[in-house]
This record gives sequence, structure tokens and C-alpha cells, in this order.
Amino acid sequence: MKKLVLLIAIAFLSYSDAFAQVEYKIITSVESIVPNGLGRSRIVSATEERNYKDYTSERSDDKEKDKRNKSDRSEIRVKNFEETKLLNFYNLGGIRFQNIAANDAVLSSKINTMIEEGWELAFVTSAVESEGGKGDGKGIFITRFIFKRNKQ
Repeated sequence: MKKLVLLIAIAFLSYSDAFAQVEYKIITSVESIVPNGLGRSRIVSATEERNYKDYTSERSDDKEKDKRNKSDRSEIRVKNFEETKLLNFYNLGGIRFQNIAANDAVLSSKINTMIEEGWELAFVTSAVESEGGKGDGKGIFITRFIFKRNKQ
């Protein structure tokens, strides 16, 4: 009898996990790779939600079905967000490895806090936009940390 109760409990828990609603949260780090330390580096996290459907239109060759997106871009803007300062990769002396280590410590703290809050790191993706030639002087290293958890 005990085995049957245990088996039913395990089956119920497995069943409820299979249909759990999942939510995602994206945290973005932007680290400046502008020479001479002139850039800005931050961790950014929205504290407001947006529904992509409010800013999406469906385009078609059929003029009757074609619906142009007339939403105002300013409506998309999020005014409430967290912004955590990071250090730039470069200063006047060149690349600063201490700054990279400091940023790693701050990012680790953010990730650990998210995990303590019940989030699981699901994906990480990054990209670089580096200097495009003489006189460009622009560049960023961007990383998106995508977390997920069961909706509460």
C-alpha cells in the first residue's frame, strides 16, 4: 500500500511539472570596448513588461489583408528598469584586466541573486560590435542572459 501511495505521489508531481507555466526574463550586459575608457558599461534589466503583439503587424501582398504597423515607437520604451554600473574594458592605458575581473564579480553576483530568487539560467548569447576602422572608435560587447522559472 505504501508503494502504491508513493507511486501515485510521484506520478502526480511529474504530471504537474509537465504542465507548469514557465516565464522568462532577460538580463543584458553591455560592456564598452571604446578606446580610452570613453564608453559606458551597464547591466540592464526591465522591471516593466511589454506585449510584443501590441507592436506587431501582419504584412501581406494582398492589400486587403495588409495591415501597416502604426504603433508609436515611444510606446515601446520602458521607463522603469534596473541599471547596474560596470567598468569599461579600456582606459587611457589600454585594456584593463582588473575591470574585466570586476565586471565578472558583479555579473556573478547578479546571476547568483537571480538563482536565489528561483530563476534558472537557460541560455546565454553574446555578440561584439567592434571598431570598424580608422576613426570609428566605437564598440560594445553585449551578452544576454536568459533565465526561466515556473510561474508563481
